[in-house]
Amino acid sequence: MLLHRTLSKTIREKLLSSSKIIILYGPRQVGKTTLVRHVLSEIPVKKLEINADELKYNEIFAGRDLNKMKLLVQGYDLLFIDEAQRIADIGINLKILHEGCPQLKIIATGSSSFELANKTREPLTGRTWTYTLYPMSLHELNTHYNRFELSERLEEYLVYGLYPEALTLDNVQEKSRYLRELSSAYLYKDALELSSIRHSTKLRNLLKLLAFQIGSQVSLSELGKSLGMSKETVETYIDLLEKAFVLFRVSGFSRNLRKEVSKMDKIYFYDLGVRNTVIDNFNRLDFRDDHGKLWENFLMVERKKRMAYQMQSPQTYFWRTYTGAELDSIEESGGELRGFEFKYGKKTGKAPRAWLENYDTATYQCINEENYLDFVL
Repeated sequence: MLLHRTLSKTIREKLLSSSKIIILYGPRQVGKTTLVRHVLSEIPVKKLEINADELKYNEIFAGRDLNKMKLLVQGYDLLFIDEAQRIADIGINLKILHEGCPQLKIIATGSSSFELANKTREPLTGRTWTYTLYPMSLHELNTHYNRFELSERLEEYLVYGLYPEALTLDNVQEKSRYLRELSSAYLYKDALELSSIRHSTKLRNLLKLLAFQIGSQVSLSELGKSLGMSKETVETYIDLLEKAFVLFRVSGFSRNLRKEVSKMDKIYFYDLGVRNTVIDNFNRLDFRDDHGKLWENFLMVERKKRMAYQMQSPQTYFWRTYTGAELDSIEESGGELRGFEFKYGKKTGKAPRAWLENYDTATYQCINEENYLDFVL
């Protein structure tokens, strides 16, 4: 089954209507190459697809030689570069090609936001459309399943995540085997390649500690003490894992009220299947004690996907006071504040008094299993 991807329509429209270079980021194995090939199959142009892992192409595109690049793309209307982060100075080389062949459409994919972004940002300023492809979203699966069917599969999503291939496998044994292979082959690859990290074991141990702390405020100092490394090294490793699309951070919201906590971040995983692989726990929810953490991570990342694909970009935070009042997610957009509390199951909640007193124009909503689909769809 070909899974629908929201970005397919967006990228197709940009290819047909714009001369800018299109760059598609995203974790490994989320379907970037499949998406681009599907889009290109619907466009009647002569296209050249190259993989930057192949030395012959890498040498041509790393040389800043317009004539060599022109020889390669001669007779083609569109160039697709897969794994473009492999090419040295990809940004300046794409700029040279774009200016030398303005009629040539170019699309490039990369699995590392850090490396590809750094190599393209400055040379290609104003010349690109940039998108990120995540693991499947419920927003996308809603084109295949109705709301009842999505809710019926909710436990599967919380345990095995939403990587495209994991969704298509028939049984839990195959799903868990795939996720273990994915994690061992790809999870640390980008982070390790992006830096001179020598102690991959410490990176793995850090990731495991973070996996147990999703939804909680994370102390870099405490993590460092547990792992025998400095606070600065922990910060560096988390930054690499974030740029390799393994996890993301959410900061505390504060308007400088003395009672608001804002110094430590919360950590979430882009995919719960990956998170559960890290801690080696694929048990059913009935046999777990981390329902609340899974639920919070699930809602945070699904909301993030929805907003990204709908081209919305609210600032997202959590909110907590030293007296214990808290909200799991705060969205700030257009001068408006929206507060959300996540409750697993059918539990309901009330807005904290401190929230209403200090932010009287803000909204509040409790998200549980009865209304979560409105929140993520």
